[in-house]
Amino acid sequence: MRASLIQIAVSEGESVESRRRRVASLVRDQAGADLVVLPELWTTGAFAYEGFADEAEPLEGPTHEAMAKAASDAGVWLHAGSIPERTADGTLYNTSLVFSPSGDLIAAYRKIHRFGFDKGEAVLMGAGRDLVTVRLPETTLGLATCYDLRFPELFRGLVDAGAETLVVPAGWPERRRAHWTLLAQARAVENQAFVLACGTAGTHAGVPQAGHSIVVDPWGEVLAEAGAGEEVLTVQFDPAKVAVTRDQFPALKDRMLGLDAPRR
Repeated sequence: MRASLIQIAVSEGESVESRRRRVASLVRDQAGADLVVLPELWTTGAFAYEGFADEAEPLEGPTHEAMAKAASDAGVWLHAGSIPERTADGTLYNTSLVFSPSGDLIAAYRKIHRFGFDKGEAVLMGAGRDLVTVRLPETTLGLATCYDLRFPELFRGLVDAGAETLVVPAGWPERRRAHWTLLAQARAVENQAFVLACGTAGTHAGVPQAGHSIVVDPWGEVLAEAGAGEEVLTVQFDPAKVAVTRDQFPALKDRMLGLDAPRR
């Protein structure tokens, strides 16, 4: 299976419409890939909180339209990163979109864990509630976004739902880049799954971004890693390695506590 992670810079001097056109062109350039992944909140910048309300759009808004066409033109499965979604009641969500090679919207995931503590995304956006998986011909994707990476119980739930490849778009800050790499490898090892984590380059609202998109195999081996700048990271991997790993080292079968374990 061939995957391309498009690590773009979100420049404050570039309009959202211009960025959509640029990203759509980059997606079309990946024709021949099986899966293309974009970063979190690439239309606005993950730390550009003040623009969330102004740039928010309905699920089937202009970004949906542009990415559906790009996926169809390239003939690829497209995880189109996430957008600031505005629902009919005015609630904002950090929502990921997944399109089929024919351009159909197959899944939408609203980010469950919102970053910012008492400011930014944490107070401006609603929290998603549903775990989301997507069945591709080669593998089943489990969807998570950025700050979700710090919450292993989410990924256990995705594995229980059949996930074999965990896709994590992000706008991760450079000052915590070591955590980004460590957590991506940890989620791969503990869930015996591939992790495809796609970040952004550049600076969002004065916050330098980590870049360093990464692909990790079920043993925690880094198959590919980007640098700090704009880059398309392309990697070939064998989804069958998940089943082989889980059979050779069946740690998941020894689980004693699940998501429904009683709490005290």
